[in-house]
Amino acid sequence: MPTSSSAPGDNPGLIDSPRIRQGGRDVLSLALMDASNHTLHLLTQFQQALPGAALQVPFLPTVNPPVWEVGHLAWFQERWIGRNLLRHLGDQCDPRGTLLPSIEASADRWWDSSQVAHASRWQLDLPDVTACRQYLLQTLESTLELLERAEETDAGLYFYRLCLFHEDMHAEALVNAMQTLGLSLDRPLLKAFSPPPVAAREALLVPACRWQLGSAAGAPGFIFDNEAGVQEVQVPEFEIDAQPVSWAQFVEFVDDGGYDRPELWSPGGWQWLQDISRLEGRRGPRYVEQIGVASGAVMQTRFGQPQRMQGTQPAMHMSWWEAEAWFCWAGRRLPFEVEWDIAAHTAARRGFRWGDVWEWTGSMFAPYPGFKPGPYVDYSQPWFGTHKVLRGGSFATRARMKSPKYRNFYRPERDDVFCGFRSCSL
Repeated sequence: MPTSSSAPGDNPGLIDSPRIRQGGRDVLSLALMDASNHTLHLLTQFQQALPGAALQVPFLPTVNPPVWEVGHLAWFQERWIGRNLLRHLGDQCDPRGTLLPSIEASADRWWDSSQVAHASRWQLDLPDVTACRQYLLQTLESTLELLERAEETDAGLYFYRLCLFHEDMHAEALVNAMQTLGLSLDRPLLKAFSPPPVAAREALLVPACRWQLGSAAGAPGFIFDNEAGVQEVQVPEFEIDAQPVSWAQFVEFVDDGGYDRPELWSPGGWQWLQDISRLEGRRGPRYVEQIGVASGAVMQTRFGQPQRMQGTQPAMHMSWWEAEAWFCWAGRRLPFEVEWDIAAHTAARRGFRWGDVWEWTGSMFAPYPGFKPGPYVDYSQPWFGTHKVLRGGSFATRARMKSPKYRNFYRPERDDVFCGFRSCSL
């Protein structure tokens, strides 16, 4: 079994780096504390924006109650580490193994996301925010104690790494929720959670090659189950944008009547557009209050406050359908997942910039050959064939999550996340 490349505590730069996938006990301990601190800081933002200890929010299909999110994070960590007698087996752990009791008697009834339907989470008799915060801290304390005695191998550290990344994902989901609900952030976070302007660079020509997607069995470090397996693809030469499509580029599409021309949209995309127009009263990108065709100005509501977006910032909160329509109009196309993967791995020194917004690809979310679900069975397998792949990361994604191998996935109508797109030549 491969050993972890131990990351001692005197190397703090690994704490928020993708290299933590191979991090050892010391740096994982610091990273888990860092993730918890970030979660609790975001929870404080909700407490400042919402009245009452229950932090009640309206039911929305893309949002969870904040106290449910925090309790679920604690439950997940306790379920896979503190209660899991087979945690030392890593990704070979049988998820049906016997669990120890939780320190919270109703934990499974409240926070098991595989059993608790999304719509029912608003009707649960959840504890208040103080109790959920305490549950998270108690679980973290137990996790850190067990981590001290964990075997320093990829199997021995698998669940600690999984729980770290799981918390990072939910932290970004909390930020998404604050944007969706129009809740304010403190000034440092508001500054941090804004996409930077990016100087336009010439598109990059990537030569033909044979490329290997995924990771081979036995590769060192942590691997998400949907990254495992190897798929070799012969890829012809292609041209890809050096950065995501900007607001200045997208305004031209709006100016040319892009939202009123059915010939630019696929049947599924046009139906989506009619639905949001009827249900939400908008005919344009999500959260955009105004697109100034003459001036090129875009006013987009950011955490409850209208903000003028710069033309060189990446266009954001775009559904896959909107990306598809823009490409039809522009005579371009979405990159396939393998093309994005090649560019991220080989063209960074030539100016391929990623990580500012999640980027839709033209690929359906599907397993690599030989896929086997990990112990957390519901992570990938239920979503194959219905979701599209996004790559990269956003300004709200922790840096340690931004591995060029990481595969995000959403249904094509999702535009609440911090997502955009880049283009390839036809």
